Amino acid sequence: MTYRELFRTHKVVRQLSSVQFIAYFGAWFSNVAIYSMLIDFGASPFLIASVTAMHLIPGIVLSPFSGSIVDRVDVKKLMLILLSVELFMTLCFLLIHSLDDVWLLLILLFIRMGSASIFFTTEMTLLPKILSGVALVKANEIHSIIWSFTFTAGMAIGGIVVSIFGSQISFIIDALFFVMALLLLSQIHFHVEVSKVHKSILKSIQDGIGYIRDNKYLIHYMILHASVGLTAFDTLVTLLADYHYKFVIAVPLAIGITNAIRAFALMIGPLFISNWITKKRMFFVFIAQGLSIVFWASVQENFYIGLVGMFLTGIATTTIWSYTYAMLQDKVEPQYLGRVLAYNEMVFMMGNVMTTFFIGIMASFISLDFISAILGGLFLIVAIYYKKVFL
Repeated sequence: MTYRELFRTHKVVRQLSSVQFIAYFGAWFSNVAIYSMLIDFGASPFLIASVTAMHLIPGIVLSPFSGSIVDRVDVKKLMLILLSVELFMTLCFLLIHSLDDVWLLLILLFIRMGSASIFFTTEMTLLPKILSGVALVKANEIHSIIWSFTFTAGMAIGGIVVSIFGSQISFIIDALFFVMALLLLSQIHFHVEVSKVHKSILKSIQDGIGYIRDNKYLIHYMILHASVGLTAFDTLVTLLADYHYKFVIAVPLAIGITNAIRAFALMIGPLFISNWITKKRMFFVFIAQGLSIVFWASVQENFYIGLVGMFLTGIATTTIWSYTYAMLQDKVEPQYLGRVLAYNEMVFMMGNVMTTFFIGIMASFISLDFISAILGGLFLIVAIYYKKVFL
């Protein structure tokens, strides 16, 4: 099945992809504004890492509850509410003016990213209920490609807009994207049977944990998927722009272009890899991911050559994300999908947060290229883990 065939035969997937496209574009568009503000405020590496981590922590804290909520409420109504919350929080970013306001920024990010995390869980729970087999894998890949493309365009255009007009204008434009996403989502018509759940949310959470405990092999799939968190490079890119790239190009442009180059690789990678990939060949994909990060570490201080290294780090990442996610989805019974995928999101976000704080803390003690090389080496360990457990 091709992507075009999937869109032609599943109208809902096509419509949901349009919503993803607009909402994700807005999210990445304002990210450059946030990181540029922090550098303008003179934020420390640890503070930058903390703000980056706040993009991820809500997924950890809310996951046990979000899975139980998703399994018992109307999907479309929930998605509309979540997008509305993201819109309001984005407008509130206009209240941030100095380092004294960073506490408010952290709160706003927690609420916005908490909503985004539940939105993601809701959508990824919906897909296995309307798709299966190759169609499900392709839908996951489309989701990843949209994420990567919007990350590319959002970061690149966001960097230009912030450089010319400033962060405040970026936040206003970002809010408009969420308005468009809300209007599109309201026009989508689909029906998914809501499970009649008579248990309390607490009992539902306990049942979800019990299901994973009774099916311990699911933990291996979660750990494997969480390895993608080793590519959480936002803090690294921001620090590289502050330490090295600002002497070559404006900081917002450096952050935007660097992330855009990687995201472009994330977008086109599956076009070359997905039809070649098999369970056995995934071992070599993990190896390639690790080696590409090590190469980037060796050239990253040079802005222009570093772009080549950054591009290479993104080629295999989307395939790893989508393939390992589909592996997990196929192993979970439908009535537990929301909860298991929410717990998977929690583990995934923990991997991202650990990587982010590792970078933020170690940046005060060792060079950024050495930190990057360590992350690449860890991916080689993941490859060995994959071979021992899954092959």
